[in-house]
Amino acid sequence: MAETIFALASGAGVSGVAVIRVSGPGAGPTIETLTGRPPPPPRQAALRRFRDGSGHEIDHGLVLWFPGPRSFTGEDVAEFHVHGGRAVIQGLLAVLGRLEGLAPAGPGAFTRRAFDHGRLDLTQVEGLADLVAAETEAQRIQALRQLDGDLGRLVEDWRQALILCLAHLEAAIDFVEDDLPDDLIVGLRPRIEALVAVISAHLSQARSGERLREGLTVVILGAPNAGKSSLLNRLAGREAAIVSSIAGTTRDPIEVHLDLDGLPVVLVDTAGLREATDEIEREGIRRAEARAARADLKLLLIDATAPETHAAMAARFDSDTLLIINKADLAPATVADGLAVSAATGQGVDALVDAIAAKARERLTPGAAALTRERHGVALRDCLDALRRFLAAPEDPELASEDLRLAARALGRITGRVDVEDVLDVIFSEFCIGK
Repeated sequence: MAETIFALASGAGVSGVAVIRVSGPGAGPTIETLTGRPPPPPRQAALRRFRDGSGHEIDHGLVLWFPGPRSFTGEDVAEFHVHGGRAVIQGLLAVLGRLEGLAPAGPGAFTRRAFDHGRLDLTQVEGLADLVAAETEAQRIQALRQLDGDLGRLVEDWRQALILCLAHLEAAIDFVEDDLPDDLIVGLRPRIEALVAVISAHLSQARSGERLREGLTVVILGAPNAGKSSLLNRLAGREAAIVSSIAGTTRDPIEVHLDLDGLPVVLVDTAGLREATDEIEREGIRRAEARAARADLKLLLIDATAPETHAAMAARFDSDTLLIINKADLAPATVADGLAVSAATGQGVDALVDAIAAKARERLTPGAAALTRERHGVALRDCLDALRRFLAAPEDPELASEDLRLAARALGRITGRVDVEDVLDVIFSEFCIGK
């Protein structure tokens, strides 16, 4: 890549320190241009004064030099650590923009170069994006494991095992006249069966990794005025939803993101469930029921002061539901197996939070090398389809070898080794400029 790119690599806004990164063949000369001195020893910070083309001082700070390929991008990289005021940042970026051969970096440009130079595989790229976006401790841990290469190494081990099987099979096809074992093809079957079993087991846990990345969706359901919005506000610790004695106040679902014991939870308030009185309310109820159908967990709220609604609401109870009896401060709970709370006073809310957190731990605890994207699951299913075709038709070596080749290519799509051009732009667009 002939072009040298630059961008603010730290967060936007005023800060104590800002980091401006330059990557490409012009990184070293850029240090000389800004400081009047050659790059410092690799990976050692040096205090320098930065000047524009006219010799006017912009700021003084640290410069670091990372010669390729031992850098984040695999290219020559320079970093300028300056004071984080807007004028300093804008002044330095303006100077860089005037230098010949330098161009501003787009979203994800540095990480894309790291991928292109083999510094990261595609799962590590996704792990980096997740680490930057992580809001809870559990999300951070999962993202860091993926960035460290846990998923990529596992998938590559499977791919290498398939390539070895494919090599044996192709040897039996191409060198049939040579003195090869008669049972070479038959001997591959138990190895492929073992791979099918382990990949299937890993795929069965796919939803846990995606849930952890996106957050466990918890939808609050109930009749109008059961206290759904009050409970949302109580759990959120702020006035996120309008609370009114007028039935049907909530029409569109309202989302609040929570951190429960390090686990991400998306809490959703919905329209009250009843016979709609107008078209707008009918649409709100339809949206509430649609969100409930997609939810990981539902909080079915029953009003302790309105026993006439109990039977209709309790009929919606299922295995993915926690039954909550609200307004327990005003009337005794008359529904069995429900958790009595008061959104108004906070009574029982701590126990409710513990119950939600327990459900979250059950569903947001993926194993090692978790699958975090839908595309991971799609590729594994494609791989399994090809392997099962191999097991179903071993009598045709040519077709069997093609099935093994397709299975290996499906695994290669996960790490970015083959057939990924159509997904690269989507993945790198998730990054901010400077990463």
